[in-house]
Amino acid sequence: MTARSVRGVAAAAMAGALALAMAACSTPDGGRGGGAAGSKDSAVVGIAYEPETLSPLLGYGKDGNSKIFDGLLTHDAAMKLKPALAAALPTVSEDGKTYTFPLRKGVKFSDGKPFTADDVVFTYETILDEKTNNASKAELDAVEKVAKKDDHTVVFRLKYPYAPFAERTVLPIAPRHIAGGQDVNNGSFTTKPVGTGPYILTNWSKGEKLTFKANPGYWGGAPKVKNFTMAIIKDDDIRATRLRSGDLDGAILPPNLAATFASGQGKQTLTAKTFDYRNVTLPSANPVTGDKAVRQALDVAVDREAMVKGILNGAGRPAYGPVPTDSPWFAKGTERPHDLKKAEQILDAAGWRKGEDGVRVKDGQRASFTLWYLSGDKLRQEHALAFASDVKKAGIEAKVESGTWEAIEPNMKKDAVLAGGGSPADPDFDQYLLLHSSLAGDGFNNMSRYANKTVDEQLVEARRTDDTAARKAAYDTVQKQLVDDPAYTFLTHIDHLYVIGDRWKNLTTQVEPHDHGLASGPWWNVEDWQPAT
Repeated sequence: MTARSVRGVAAAAMAGALALAMAACSTPDGGRGGGAAGSKDSAVVGIAYEPETLSPLLGYGKDGNSKIFDGLLTHDAAMKLKPALAAALPTVSEDGKTYTFPLRKGVKFSDGKPFTADDVVFTYETILDEKTNNASKAELDAVEKVAKKDDHTVVFRLKYPYAPFAERTVLPIAPRHIAGGQDVNNGSFTTKPVGTGPYILTNWSKGEKLTFKANPGYWGGAPKVKNFTMAIIKDDDIRATRLRSGDLDGAILPPNLAATFASGQGKQTLTAKTFDYRNVTLPSANPVTGDKAVRQALDVAVDREAMVKGILNGAGRPAYGPVPTDSPWFAKGTERPHDLKKAEQILDAAGWRKGEDGVRVKDGQRASFTLWYLSGDKLRQEHALAFASDVKKAGIEAKVESGTWEAIEPNMKKDAVLAGGGSPADPDFDQYLLLHSSLAGDGFNNMSRYANKTVDEQLVEARRTDDTAARKAAYDTVQKQLVDDPAYTFLTHIDHLYVIGDRWKNLTTQVEPHDHGLASGPWWNVEDWQPAT
């Protein structure tokens, strides 16, 4: 899956002026309870991406850490599951197909209405409804029925033992009494949500900011940070400038900009390990990227180590697939070293011959395709340019273009995209949506429209058993298939860097998904922050 993104790259000479203009017209408080940077009980952070919706029924917060909502379970700092709206971890039947959750008593939504089992049943049944536009509903395919045993007990019955099911119960619970009375895809709940979480949304200025105030009736205790603002700043340079000017308390930044903030000057830098990767989609409908030999050549023509060193300043790792090399789920031996000579041999053997301009040709088709990246995102831009430079040496032309998603999406069927994804919770979440042929061309799922029978079979095998060894063997097979039959050209796994003021103590990060700081970063638990003095 790929996060939605950004507008045009601002020229360096304009960055300061734009930042000041934005600061002037978008004071973090805005008169709506958002607070201001530097205030004693307020925090303002800069994020790169804006959600399309705030409704969990459409996918918002499905990996946890929503400030507005809670799930049945949540993650601690070490990414271990713990109870949230559930009073305890679920009881699981011997056959692995029945999960029983006792619910926390006395919890209320922020409008004062009680939370009950009816809200849980409503949330899951609505997500699974075919009319609901939730692109991740395949992750709940195992659910046969969700039922209310009593007001404080919910029972899930599965079609088959689905190993990561408990991880999927971190998705937020929506109030039936509000969301149940309107159009699930377009109703007001999508932009004006009500939840049980530590914060209440006070305003969403599209393209500008989300402001929150502490929920005084939060079941976990009222947060010390009373006002919280997420400033949506899509351009990396502008985000850094606003942080430097004091307009922000913290921000996610690419490595080269994070490095400009020296420690000991009222700022601290936190690094989060992630499953966040960058890759190049290889659309099967394109006569060049759809050619297996070209995909194999691209896979070894790229210099991943150089990208980690030159683009990420060492804050990341080479990527050979969706699973990071330091994960226990990674299939050792599937690393592909940079080998330009091998790339050229593969292309020669497949009949792709270099033309007078150095670009290869086969049966009148030039080895040339368009590669899009999201404008304003320096990391994607630099990855795209490095990829194009590497593959040009093998005789393949990647014509780099930038644009917003509105410009890119209509072209994704035939044009390549510098994309991203990644989820640490379970390998199923990364791989099924990315690779299974049933999801080919389904929005941002399987963007390459990849179809591999063995991969399909192993993805299903892995999600339908709770035997860890069997799952490992299946995912090893998937990763080995990607060596011979690449679905994408994976480039790097990226550490997330956050620069934040040092007036808060004991800040932590988790192992993060491809989230860009919306619900991750040091503010994953902002409701628990403590002042340094």
